[in-house]
Parts: sequence; structure tokens; C-alpha cells
Amino acid sequence: MIPCSMFATVALVVAFLIQTAAARKNLILDTDIFSDCDDAAALLLAATSPDVKLLAVNVNSHSTYSALATSAILAHYDHAHTPVGARRPLTNDTFFDAKDFELGEFASKVARHWSGGTLPWGTAEKAWDPITLYRRTLAASEDGSVSIVSLGFLDNLAGLLDSTADDYSDLSGPDLISAKVSELVVMGGGYPSGYEFNFFADDPSTTAHVINDWPGRMVFSGFELGQSVMSGDRFVAEGPPGDPVRAAYIYHSYGAPHPSWDPITVLYAIRGLSDTFEYGNRRGYNHVEPDGTNAWVDDANVRNQHWLRLKLGNDTVGAELDRLYLEAAWVADNPLVQAEMSWRSHRPIFPKAEL
Repeated sequence: MIPCSMFATVALVVAFLIQTAAARKNLILDTDIFSDCDDAAALLLAATSPDVKLLAVNVNSHSTYSALATSAILAHYDHAHTPVGARRPLTNDTFFDAKDFELGEFASKVARHWSGGTLPWGTAEKAWDPITLYRRTLAASEDGSVSIVSLGFLDNLAGLLDSTADDYSDLSGPDLISAKVSELVVMGGGYPSGYEFNFFADDPSTTAHVINDWPGRMVFSGFELGQSVMSGDRFVAEGPPGDPVRAAYIYHSYGAPHPSWDPITVLYAIRGLSDTFEYGNRRGYNHVEPDGTNAWVDDANVRNQHWLRLKLGNDTVGAELDRLYLEAAWVADNPLVQAEMSWRSHRPIFPKAEL
């Protein structure tokens, strides 16, 4: 006979697991993962955080390699079945640093050598249509339960905003967003004003449409927030050789530290303000011009838009990001590893980081 105390213990464990699962934040990531390796680190954080349920990932660049690399990284971090959407038309474009000749292309290499997930090498055309994936995922979610994180261009979000009723939901795009999305977190713009790549480089009129017409809460992570938060070098020096995100940093930055625009945005999406962030404003809203220029408009009637500032020093936040990369990578490499282990710090020698 099984003791009653054992049943009670099992019941408590089950209740704890149910409560923990319910507390996890539902997240959809929208990323370009093309010209900067920090998109790969942002995907690592979203895929490995115990506080997140990653529902889907949409890619907002046209490159097949971006979609394939996304699938490869997801598979490596135990998200082999997480659906991936890819912006059409698909192309075989790759990144080339024609400006400074300092950065390298990483997406095709990660996609090829870590092939896996829902889009193995050579199957990018099987990716979901991003708007369909948005509507399917949101319609299946509880009301007010989904956070969307935008890292890159906003074409996919514009498609969602302009969408109409379909087989997944009778609601229009704005109504579906209002019903299901708790927060849109955007890496883009400069605050309180700026002219930033994500907002102007693709289709600035689309950016203006999304930011000016989005029906719910928005939080903005500006260029200035992550520009001086450097991360990745310790990850390269101390991470497992077989990790695809570590490889992305080596291919792209040759082991040198890199600004953390996208990981720091995902960090906020996961943790909220916590002890790391504060709002740079109490009221007002972000307005984007058709050329992609943005400026904060003071308006006492608007209280659901904010831009972020750091409460901690840049080095402290960068060190925390590297710690999270390392823990996630080593646990993925060996699930039995102690995630709280004390990492021995040493600095890589640039640019000879080895895979």
C-alpha cells in the first residue's frame, strides 16, 4: 500500500508545477537575426528562460538563412517544435559588412552546421506565413496573456495590425491584439528622440503605421540603451565549443564584445523592470514620422507607453547577460551541469577565438 503521505507529496509537487507553468510569461519573438549576432543571443534568452513559454518566432528579414538559423538555434535549446514564421519573399541574401569590414556573416553557417527544428537546412519555404502564425498563436492564447518582442523591422507586425478575420479568429487585427496582447516591447528608435536603423532602414512608413496605430501597451528599448552594454566575449571564452550562439559571436564579431541591443530588450520582456530597468517617462507616447524619425510626445492622457533606462551600470548588465548565456549554453550542452556553478573568468584573445 502506498502511504498517504506520498500521495500528499505528489499532489503538492503537481500543484507546484501547475502554478509554475501558469506563472510563465507567454512570448512571441519577432527578429531579423541577420546583420547582428545579438539577435541570436536574444533568441537564446527567450528559449532558455524558466520564466518564459516561447510560443512562436517570426523572422522579419527576407533571408532564408535567417529562418533556418532561427530553427537551428531553437532546436539546440530544446525548442525543436516551436513554429517559425518567415517574411516573404524569401531570398538567399547574406550579410556583408561593406561599411567597416569588421563584422562577418553568421546566419548561413549556424543554419548549415546546426541544422534542425521545424526548418532543417534547405526547407525555409516551409516556414509559416508570419501573419498567419501570429493570428493562430494569439487566437489560441488566453486573453491578455501574450507579450510580443520586436527585434528588427516591423513589417510582420504591420501585417498583423492590418489583418482581418480568418479561420483562427473572427476578430480584426486591432481587436485581436487588444484582446490577447498584454505588451509590445520594441527595440527601435532613440529616446527621447532619434533616428535609428530598425525604424528607418526597411520601410519607415510601415514603422510609423505600427508605432502610431498600435492599440495597446508599448515599451521601447532605444538604441542608446544597449549600445554601451557589451556582452558576448566571456561567452566566447568560456562557453561550450558546440554552442550555435557562441559560434554566431565568433563568426560575426571574432570573439570581441558586442553591443547588447536585442538581449537587453528580451531581458526586460522576461523580468520587467525588476532592479535593472526604470521608465524614462511617466506619460506621453512615441510618435514616428514617415521617414522613421521618432520623438516622444508629452501627453498627460497617455500612460501605457514607456521608454526604458538602466538603473544599473553598463558593465553590470553586460556581465549578467554573459552569465545567462553561459548558464544556458552549458546546461544545453550537458543537462546535468550545475547551473549555479562559479564560472572562472578569463578574457579571450581577439580575433583568434576558436569554435
